[in-house]
Amino acid sequence: MNNFNSILEFINKTPKTELHLHIEGSLEPELMFKLSKRNKVEIPFKSIDEIKSAYNFTDLDSFLKIYYEGSNVLINEEDFFDLTWEYILRCKKDNIVHTEIFFDPQSHIPRGISFDTVINGIHKALTRAHTEFGITSKIIMCFLRHLDEEQCFEVLNHAVRHKDKIIGVGLDSSEKGNPPQKFKSLFEEAIKEGFLTVAHAGEEGPPEYIWDSLNLLKVKRIDHGVQCLQDDKLVEKLRDSNIPLTVCPLSNIKLCVFDKLENHNLKKMLDKGLRVMVNSDDPAYFGGYLNTNLIETAKALQLSLEDIKILIQNSFKSSFLDEKTKNNWLSKI
Repeated sequence: MNNFNSILEFINKTPKTELHLHIEGSLEPELMFKLSKRNKVEIPFKSIDEIKSAYNFTDLDSFLKIYYEGSNVLINEEDFFDLTWEYILRCKKDNIVHTEIFFDPQSHIPRGISFDTVINGIHKALTRAHTEFGITSKIIMCFLRHLDEEQCFEVLNHAVRHKDKIIGVGLDSSEKGNPPQKFKSLFEEAIKEGFLTVAHAGEEGPPEYIWDSLNLLKVKRIDHGVQCLQDDKLVEKLRDSNIPLTVCPLSNIKLCVFDKLENHNLKKMLDKGLRVMVNSDDPAYFGGYLNTNLIETAKALQLSLEDIKILIQNSFKSSFLDEKTKNNWLSKI
C-alpha cells in the first residue's frame, strides 16, 4: 500500500478513544502469573509461555472458558487496581485520551469477591489516570447473558449504589442462544435508574439480535455488529440513525468470526456510511491493543489515511463525552 508510513505515523500521533474494552480481557499472562502467586490461586498453567500458548481459540465459548479461569486470580482491590493501571499505561503508549471500559461483576461475585472490591479498584486506577496523565474515562457494567435475568437484577442493585462511578450497563458473554429479548425487563429497570445502555450484538448472533437490542433494550451503541450486512433494512436503519458499531477486528479473527483479516467486512461497513470504529475488545487474549488493531486492519484492508481518520472521528462522536469535549478532540484529528 502506498504511503503506509504516513498512516503509521498518523495512528501513533493522533489522540484516540476506545469504546469496547473489557478490563478483565486486558489481563496479560505476566500479570495473571504474578497475581496467581501473590494470591496463592491455582491456575492450570505452569509458566507464562504455557498461558500464552493456551490463547488459541476456536470460537467465543472456547475463549470465555480461559477468560473466566484467568479472572480467578483477581481477588483484592489492589488486583483490580493493578489490572486497570496496566491498561492505562497501554492507553498512554497508544495515545488514547479517553476510554470507556466494561467490567463483569458476575465473573467475581460468585467467587466471593464483593462488588465494592471490584469497582473501587478499577475506579481508583482511572482516577489516578486522570490526575497523572489527563486520561478521561467512563465505566460500563456488563451483564453476563448466559445467566438468568433474575440473577442480573441483583447486580443492577449493586450498580445503583455506585452511580457516581458507573455511567451505563451492557450485555456480553455467549451470544448464541441468549437473545436480547431475555433481558428486556432488566434493561427497562436500568434505564429507569438513569443508566445508558449498550449491548454486544451481531458478533456471532444474527441481525435480529441487533434489531432487538435497538428496539427492546434501547441501546445507544451496538458492540460488534458485524453481522448487520446480512440485512439491508438494518444497514439503512443503522446508517440513518447514526448508531455506533464498536468493531473489534483482531478479536473477530481470533474467535473465527472471519477466517482472516483480509476478509473482514469493516471496509464494506465504512463504505456503506455506517458509524464504525476500531477497538481492541480483550487485547491480552486477542493479540493487540488499539493501535495494533488499527495498524493491522489498515494493512489487511488497504485502508486510506482518510478511512483511518473517519474511524477515529467516529469513536469520539460515539463516546459518552459531552459535546464540547468531543468537539475539542475532533478538532485535533
